[in-house]
Amino acid sequence: MNTMKPQTLGKEEFIQICKEMDEKLFSLVKKHQGSISAEHGIGLLKKSALHFSRSPAELALMKQIKKVFDPDHLLNPGKIFD
Repeated sequence: MNTMKPQTLGKEEFIQICKEMDEKLFSLVKKHQGSISAEHGIGLLKKSALHFSRSPAELALMKQIKKVFDPDHLLNPGKIFD
């Protein structure tokens, strides 16, 4: 979902409203066991919200898989995990 800023709304206020709405939207997605990302992956903008659609166990497994295939953190550093 992409949200467009109305011309009459200031940038800082728009960003704050979007953060609040994202929290509500992602909570709803989690409640219905949905995903916050599509076929393109999580993306940098939603990186911090990955926990809404992945359990702590899934996140740990993802980190372990990343470590196996990229032990030196050379591939897309910081794109999903810091």
